Amino acid sequence: MELIDLSHVITDGMVTYPGLPAPIVADHLTREAAEQIYGPGFTFQIGLVTMCTNTGTYIDVPFHRFADGHDLSALQLNRVAQVPGVCFDCRGRRAVELTADDLSTFAHHAVLIRTDHGQHFGTDQYFHDHPFLTEATADALVEANVACVGIDSLNIDSTETGERPIHTTLLGAEIPIIEHLTALDKLPHQGFAFTAVPPKIVGAGTFTVRAFATLP
Repeated sequence: MELIDLSHVITDGMVTYPGLPAPIVADHLTREAAEQIYGPGFTFQIGLVTMCTNTGTYIDVPFHRFADGHDLSALQLNRVAQVPGVCFDCRGRRAVELTADDLSTFAHHAVLIRTDHGQHFGTDQYFHDHPFLTEATADALVEANVACVGIDSLNIDSTETGERPIHTTLLGAEIPIIEHLTALDKLPHQGFAFTAVPPKIVGAGTFTVRAFATLP
């Protein structure tokens, strides 16, 4: 068995999306302070992380878009844990189009969209001219009854306007979205399982995940 990490590393001060606050990664209890509590030579570190839920590689569930949609605490694991996966190589396409025929055999699969835009993560180029899905593709994904959809790009929607039709269509059908994936070039077209599990947080519609693929 081989595990392929598909997540970006989270660091203090990193920027995932322009305008959102950067995470603060710090010590709540330093090793030096711990010795005052536990005694000389007994050191522990307790961290403190303050961050926007849209940090690094993260998942969107219906509550992100809809006030009456389910939050992270109600996310079904069978949508995001060890789900059969398929990875479509969509490099070179700004507006990614997949048809019902492309997706007809992938019900209950994690559909991952490889654009290689993730190679620009951490640079200003990542925020410009990013690939996204078309509305027809979102409709086809819903028709195919896929488990979840992921992309290695800034956003699954175009960000040229404030409209988010892909989020609206997929989350309206309770299909989770995973954005800011990376290393999709290491995956085959099929024959792997996909996992991207967030913590169970009431009242949150997005959160960072450790996404990975399992290959036999």
